[in-house]
Amino acid sequence: MAMPAILRAQGAAVKLGIIQPVTGALANDGDLGKLGAELAVQDINAAGGLKALGGAKLEIVFADSRSSPEVAAQETERLNGEGVAAIVGGFASGLCATASQAASRYDLPYLIDVGVADQLTQRGLKNTFRFSPSFGMVTKSALERLVALNDAAGKPARTVVIVHEDGLFGSGLAKLLQAELPKLGFEILETVSHPTPARDMANVVLRIRSLQPDLVIPSNYYGEFVLLARTMLQQRVRPKGIYAILGGGASSLRFVKEFPQAAEGVMDCNHWPDPKNPLTAELRKRTEAAGRAFAYNVPMNYSAVRLMAEAIEKAGAPDRLKIIEALSTQSFASGVMPYGQSKFAGGQNTSALPLNTQVQGGDVKVIAPPAFAEAKANFPFKA
Repeated sequence: MAMPAILRAQGAAVKLGIIQPVTGALANDGDLGKLGAELAVQDINAAGGLKALGGAKLEIVFADSRSSPEVAAQETERLNGEGVAAIVGGFASGLCATASQAASRYDLPYLIDVGVADQLTQRGLKNTFRFSPSFGMVTKSALERLVALNDAAGKPARTVVIVHEDGLFGSGLAKLLQAELPKLGFEILETVSHPTPARDMANVVLRIRSLQPDLVIPSNYYGEFVLLARTMLQQRVRPKGIYAILGGGASSLRFVKEFPQAAEGVMDCNHWPDPKNPLTAELRKRTEAAGRAFAYNVPMNYSAVRLMAEAIEKAGAPDRLKIIEALSTQSFASGVMPYGQSKFAGGQNTSALPLNTQVQGGDVKVIAPPAFAEAKANFPFKA
């Protein structure tokens, strides 16, 4: 006789939109982001669901943006029609831009997982929030740590070649680097752009070889980063350091596993989980058990979904305007990301922090900042 009462006490399932590019040029990243979201929902529901909502379960409504900004907007329209309470994801800046714009028409809360373009939270959209650091925040950290790294090694690096994808993310980052690197004593020999997807990096690497820079700073997505690093290895172009800023391969264990020689020694300032949080190692094991190689997309989306679930609970209902109010005014746990308590100002998580990693001995190790470091940097690179 108690069973009907129990069933009535549990709230109806809350629909959560997850949007990722699981087909097209960005499919590898989108697949990992989707996995991270799924693992978070599994854990939330296994622990009793949304307890503040009577134990209501989270239900994923998934959308594939197909690596296209136009499709991302169309899929957001579909998610709105499906009655989702909020959306998490997007991955690339261009995809997040159109998806969050479409969501704003319906006061639909949108939490960006990875998209780094500063403009995403500067459009006055009250529904849009970014969990990760912007490229302005990442670049500031990356350059401060590059100076510290170079100074500690006796200033071996002076000249730089920037290699970037030509979209919203890469072009914006390159512009920042062009403005800031000379102020820090680095000479930019050349800035080289490339499309996404790119099929050949031979000409880019030949140009790097002719310029002989001390540092190569790439900013691109996974496929292009791997192609660049492999081509540099094949042509025996090895500067004193490859120092990626939001490089798509340098913080991916797939790259490390498949191309260990090209990956060894590569540094990156990027999204990465707290290596000292025990749940990080557990997520890596679960990712590998699912047949994928671990990368930041998994812990980032795992943590973003948990934050959105907390926001729904603090809102007290799957009410879109109340969720937006909660995200705008309250602070939240950051899952496994090294952010402490996440709090949003103007849509940006002000606590978001990138980490510096380096591929060492066939694994990705955090080398900065000191509070999260697992290893010392190998710089200038010695094989």
